[in-house]
Amino acid sequence: MPVDSTPNANFGLIGLAVMGQNLVLNLIDHGARVAVYNRTGKVTDDFLAGTGAAAAARGDLVGAATLPELVAQLERPRRVMLMVQAGKAVDAVIESLVPLLEPGDVIIDGGNSHFDDTTRRGERVAEAGLRYIGTGVSGGEEGARFGPSIMPGGPRDAYELVRPLFESIAAQVDGEPCCAWMGEQGAGHFVKMVHNGIEYGDMQLIAEAYQLMRDALGMDAKAMHATFERWNRGVLDSYLIEITRDVLGTYDADGALVLDLILDRAGQKGTGRWTAVAALEQGQPLSLITEAVFARSLSSLKALRERASEVLPAGAEAVDVDREAFVADLEQALYAAKIVSYAQGYGLLRDAAKERGWSIDLAATARIWRGGCIIRSRFLNDITAAFEADPELEHLLLAPFFRDAIAAALPAWRRVIAAAARWGIAVPASSAGLAFYDGLRTARGPANLLQAQRDYFGAHTYERVDRPRGEFFHTDWIGSGAAVTSKGYEV
Repeated sequence: MPVDSTPNANFGLIGLAVMGQNLVLNLIDHGARVAVYNRTGKVTDDFLAGTGAAAAARGDLVGAATLPELVAQLERPRRVMLMVQAGKAVDAVIESLVPLLEPGDVIIDGGNSHFDDTTRRGERVAEAGLRYIGTGVSGGEEGARFGPSIMPGGPRDAYELVRPLFESIAAQVDGEPCCAWMGEQGAGHFVKMVHNGIEYGDMQLIAEAYQLMRDALGMDAKAMHATFERWNRGVLDSYLIEITRDVLGTYDADGALVLDLILDRAGQKGTGRWTAVAALEQGQPLSLITEAVFARSLSSLKALRERASEVLPAGAEAVDVDREAFVADLEQALYAAKIVSYAQGYGLLRDAAKERGWSIDLAATARIWRGGCIIRSRFLNDITAAFEADPELEHLLLAPFFRDAIAAALPAWRRVIAAAARWGIAVPASSAGLAFYDGLRTARGPANLLQAQRDYFGAHTYERVDRPRGEFFHTDWIGSGAAVTSKGYEV
């Protein structure tokens, strides 16, 4: 049971890395009195004596040397948020925290936990009479301090206990908080995972545009900086375009472009990979985002790429293009591919919600991504409008706005992909986006041949175009007379 004490805080937070500290300061700015705990006590002490000193002096911030001390500081029902590394650390904190809490108290996981882990933890916590909210938080250090996008999932009554405070600390767009209940247990972290997958796609598409400008068009940093500045005032207006502009305008003390000094080897923490795996498990064609994940994996093979560059021929050819016209095409190609990336992500969200029984409001996800988060952009307003106009919209590309936007950009998109192939410059995400679009708009594709092959070597059966759906047939391709079929026909 909790240690007897007079509570003087209405919110607890465990884990004082940069994100945790910034969230605490944000919470205090919006009226919370916060008790904090960190496994390494010196981190707590340094926070109370440093950036949190003013709040501590006012009594809005109190430290705890142990978890029982933290719990004893909190008003009932207690609200405790975990900002610790995803994985075993979350389980360890929960196991230590549960015996200290009482029925009705709420545990909030604000890290990048896997959604299946969140569902499991929610069940464990519920068995103890407690409530659990798996919450995606996006926006990085700045967002945590001044307004992130917040994606909570779990029991609705538990969310109501934190909703006023979460809505107050979230980013605000057009007077609306970038926070909304995403659905039942696991939904919040699933939505955050898909957000991060789309982020992978966005970043790779921008990187491909940068490489085409740098290596094919021979543009210098100043010209590229000006291009991204211009793009950020148009349809590509977004946080990632904005920071790319800033990166292209940042020089060190010696006058060298910092970007040119950075090794071309990208890291990843796993959420993009989780998104790709979830799509494979659900049978959703998340091809653009998956190629973005693979591109990071390929970038990590730096030594191999350097050796290969010396022996593998490019087979490239010169392509005579007008630079200004090609940059205009590149803007349209990037916009079209970006639309496809989001459309694939939303396809995964819709399918997962249906399969898992989650009440995910697709319009709400777009609305809360308009501010605070990494993928915030102008055209999320258009996604919000599309799902508000038709909550049952089968696919984002079928919405009139996006159908027309792709149609307008399509000729430029094809020119860019064709030129990149002739130049020998890899654009895996952009190409995958176009291939997905062409595959989606093809009423009769080549999969009949695939199914014939499967039936030939494995007797997997097939459906016929001249018979009702759901009837399955097998051809004796090799004249063996065998009538036995496999039960492995799956779509």
